[in-house]
Amino acid sequence: MALQCGIVGLPNVGKSTLFNCLSNAKAQAANFPFCTIEPNIGVITVPDPRLTKLAELVKPVKVQPNTIEIVDIAGLVKGASKGEGLGNQFLGNIKATNAIIHVLRCFDDDNVIHVDGSVDPIRDKEIIDTELQLKDLDGIIKRIQKVEKMAKTGNDKDAKRTYEVCNIVKTHLETGKSVRTAPISEEDKEFIADLNLLTEKPVMYVCNVDEKSVVNGNKYVDLVRAAVKEENAEVLVISAQIEAEIASLESFEERQMFLEDLGLSESGVTQLIRAAYKLLNLATYFTAGVQEVRAWTITQGFTAPQAAGVIHSDFEKGFIRAEVIKYDDFITLGSEAACKEAGKLGVEGKTYIVQDGDIMHFRFNV
Repeated sequence: MALQCGIVGLPNVGKSTLFNCLSNAKAQAANFPFCTIEPNIGVITVPDPRLTKLAELVKPVKVQPNTIEIVDIAGLVKGASKGEGLGNQFLGNIKATNAIIHVLRCFDDDNVIHVDGSVDPIRDKEIIDTELQLKDLDGIIKRIQKVEKMAKTGNDKDAKRTYEVCNIVKTHLETGKSVRTAPISEEDKEFIADLNLLTEKPVMYVCNVDEKSVVNGNKYVDLVRAAVKEENAEVLVISAQIEAEIASLESFEERQMFLEDLGLSESGVTQLIRAAYKLLNLATYFTAGVQEVRAWTITQGFTAPQAAGVIHSDFEKGFIRAEVIKYDDFITLGSEAACKEAGKLGVEGKTYIVQDGDIMHFRFNV
C-alpha cells in the first residue's frame, strides 16, 4: 500500500531539516532504511519492535518491515490557491497525499530569519490553512454549480444531497475552517469524496522547538495545542536541531546515549514515523515463517479476505479461512507449534476483522 504523508510548512520552519533527517538511516536505528524514489519522496521503514521480537524467535532468512512514503512538498507562498509561485504544483502534490504533516516553527533564533519577520506559529498555520481552504472552496463552488439545476428541478436524490452537503461545507470554509471539522456525517462525506478536498485530509502538527523545550514544550507549543483543539489533530514536539545532531552520530549506541542525556527514550523522527502511520489509520498484521517474517500494512477494519488480498489478489479471491495467532500468545509460547499445542491458534472466516498485531496464515484456493 503506497500511502503518502506530505510534509508542509513555510520557509525556515525546519521542514527540510526534518525531511533530511528522515532521509538518513542513522536517524532511526541500525535496521531502519530509507530510499529515494524521487528527489522529494522517501520510502521510510515504520519502527515496530514486535517485528524484531518475532524475528528473534523464528530466525528467518529475511525480515521485511512496513513502509510509508514521506513527501517533501515545497513551493507555498501567499496566493498559492490562485496559482502564484509554485502554487499549482504545491497544491497538486498535497492532493496526491493521504495525510498532511504540518511543520510549525516554535523557537526563537535571531540567526534564522522568519519569512514574515517574527515567530508566530498560529499565523504560519493560518497562511497555509487559508490557501488550502480557498482551493477547496473553489472546488466546492464548482460542484454546487454543476448539481444545482438537477437538485432543484429533478428527482435525483443523490444530486439533492450533494447540493445540500456542498452548501454546508461551503459555509464552513467561508468561516475560515477546514473541511475535516465540518458538521457532516461520514455518510455525507461520500457525496464529496471524489473532490479529494485538501482540508479534509487528516493532519498532524509538528512543533519544531529548541533543545531546552523538547521535553516539556514552550509557550508556542501551548498556543498551537489550543488552536488545533477543535481539529482533534495530534501535536508532536520535535527539535530539528537535535534530530540533525543524532543523524550525524556514527553508531546506534552513540545515538542512544545522546538521547538518554537529553532525557528522551527515542528520537523525534522515530516518533514522527510512528505517528504518521497512525495518522493514515493503518494497522499491521504479520506472517512468520522460516523464509520470512514480514509486517503487512492494512487499513484498520479490514476483514481477513481483504488482508489476504494485500499479499496477492488471488489470496482474496480464493479465500477459504485464516489461521490466527495473537502476538502476545506467540511471544509467550515461543513458536507456532507451541501455540497450536496450547489451543491458541484460531480459525477465522470471511467476516473476521483483523486486529493489529495478528500473526496470520491464509488458506485459499484459486
